[in-house]
Amino acid sequence: MKILVASHTYIVDLNCQKLRELSRLDKNIQVIALVPKRWRPGGVQNKIIESQLKDEGNFKIIPVDNFSENNQGLLTFKTEIIKLFKEFKPDIIQVEQGAKSLGYAQLITLNKLLGLKAKNVFFTWWNIPYKNKFPISLLEQYNLKNTHGLIAGNQDGLNILRDHGYQDKAIVLPQLGIDEKLFTPKQQPELASKLAIDNQEFIIGFVGRFVKEKGILTLIKSLAPLQDFSWKLLLLGRGELKEKIKNTATELGIQNRLILIESVPHDEVPNYINLMDTLVLPSETTYKFKTLTAAGWKEQFGHVLIEAMACKVPVIGSNSGEIPNVIKDAGMIFPEADASVLQNCLSQLILNPVLATELAEKGYQRVLENYTNKALAKKTLNFYQSLSNY
Repeated sequence: MKILVASHTYIVDLNCQKLRELSRLDKNIQVIALVPKRWRPGGVQNKIIESQLKDEGNFKIIPVDNFSENNQGLLTFKTEIIKLFKEFKPDIIQVEQGAKSLGYAQLITLNKLLGLKAKNVFFTWWNIPYKNKFPISLLEQYNLKNTHGLIAGNQDGLNILRDHGYQDKAIVLPQLGIDEKLFTPKQQPELASKLAIDNQEFIIGFVGRFVKEKGILTLIKSLAPLQDFSWKLLLLGRGELKEKIKNTATELGIQNRLILIESVPHDEVPNYINLMDTLVLPSETTYKFKTLTAAGWKEQFGHVLIEAMACKVPVIGSNSGEIPNVIKDAGMIFPEADASVLQNCLSQLILNPVLATELAEKGYQRVLENYTNKALAKKTLNFYQSLSNY
């Protein structure tokens, strides 16, 4: 099977592990990650990235000249892609830029014009209902009509596209898995000493952006009534809410229990997660964000949850977006923005080490079965194979 996956995501080598695992499942599987030659991710990495060719045998990263260097929906490829298609002759063409992507329409059309008869697949994270206006409505209709398989990163994303008329094969899988060799249980005595963490203290953790929609202020408020317990709050990340977090902790009298760490390299994140006795993802749905066709944000997956589970750290999450589907029975769920219920969840874990251990083990097994790069590769291959009889 020859698989071509097009996305700006794979300009980052770390993000390619699932595709590498996919190419290793069978000697007859060949995988090409088609990436833009030039891309500006934005955010903290606000510079142009020049993608590099990599040839690892059955797995290759091939940069192709592109139009648009910072807009997912407008990302398309220049004429050299035609030669690549003719030489590789893919059986699967997967574009990971959403249902309204021009790039997906471009590759669907090339598939037709070149007579390749490949199966068209796309991936989407989008989980907020939206209405299309002309000509976007025609673009999405064209893409959905010519899709053989849909991979949605969350159940809401799949449901939305069902409402938009897509009735063919689909599966819910995250875009990226985790490296279970990197995210694994490991004692961190030196780091604990550096951060003045006593081994008798219960460490409540958060990893992510310091922004309102991540619910950090709700987490801080939930801790104020728990001052009779011995705990500290470890926040790892960065964002506009940093000073507000410090001020709120001071107002509630818990500023001395706050450990705030600016973002660290990805390979160091497991060290901090392994200091935690629980990781909390208290995301809150918001409607302040607007695009041309939709308004709002809710948690699309919560990748840090599976990173914590892989480290055998019990997790607590709000019911925003996909979080309950990621955790299921391997952690605790509370209504978003409800500090009192979150407080109860935290007190249960502090007071009941047996419960914490049980949830940690459930989370660990859930990750191994569903969310490692190899597990995702196997599920993805099974989905591709189900399209062969389409």
